[in-house]
Amino acid sequence: MPTALFVTCLNDTLYPGTGQAAVTLLRRLGVAVDFPQQQSCCGQMHYNTGYRKETAKLARHFVEVFGEYDEIVVPSASCGGLPSEAYESAAEAAGDAGLLRDVREIAPRVHELTQYLTDTLGVEDVGAHFPHRVTYHPTCHSLRAMGLGDRPYRLLRAVGGIDFVELPAQEECCGFGGTFSVKNGAVSGAMNGDKARHVLETGAHVLAAVDNSCLMNIGGRLTKDGHAVRTMHLVEILARTEADGPLAGVPVAQNGALR
Repeated sequence: MPTALFVTCLNDTLYPGTGQAAVTLLRRLGVAVDFPQQQSCCGQMHYNTGYRKETAKLARHFVEVFGEYDEIVVPSASCGGLPSEAYESAAEAAGDAGLLRDVREIAPRVHELTQYLTDTLGVEDVGAHFPHRVTYHPTCHSLRAMGLGDRPYRLLRAVGGIDFVELPAQEECCGFGGTFSVKNGAVSGAMNGDKARHVLETGAHVLAAVDNSCLMNIGGRLTKDGHAVRTMHLVEILARTEADGPLAGVPVAQNGALR
C-alpha cells in the first residue's frame, strides 16, 4: 500500500509547490506516494472556532478518504496534529460512537513530515543541497502540540552547502494562530513584528518552517516592510539537490560567508 500524502487545503490552494516538493523528496527516498483526490480540509478552522459537530463531518470525510492507508504524511504540524488533538472530542460532540472508534484507529497513522523522515524512515541526510543562509521558525504546533523537538534542525543541518543560523527568541509565537490574528489584530501584529525583527537579526536570506500558514504571516510582514527575505517550507529545501543549482535571487553561502 502506498503512503498517502495529505497536502492540506492551504498548501493545495496557495502553496502547491510544497506538495510537489513533498512528492519529489519522498519518491527520491524510495517511498511510493499516493494523493487521494477526494481529500479536503482537516477541519482545524471549524474546530478552533468552536464548531465541534461541523468538525466531526470533516473528520468522517478524512477517515473515509485515508482509512485504507497504513501511513498518512502531512507537510504541516498544525493540520497533521489535528486528528490526534481534535477528532475524538469532535466525534464525542456529535455523539458518533462509530466515528470515535475510527478516529482513534487512524490517528496513530498520521505523521507530520519531519516525524516521518526521522522516525519512520530513519533518515536525516536526505541528499539535499541548498547553499544559502537559512534560519528556522519552530511554529507553535510543531513546538508545543506535536513536540517535533530537534527533528527539523537535524534535517536542516544535514543539508549540503547550507549556512544555518539559529533564530533568536525562536520559541515565541509569530502571532498568526488562525482566527487569533483576525480577532486580535493589534496583538497579533505586534507579535509578528517582533518575529520579523528576529529573522532580520540572523542575516538569513531564507526563513523556513513546517507550516506555511505561519510563513505566510511572517513573510507578509517582511514584504510589507520592504525586506527581501524569502520564506520556504522546510520540505522545499529538503527536496532540492545540487543538480537544481542555486535558488534564483538568493545570495549563495560558501564556508559560512555570502558571495
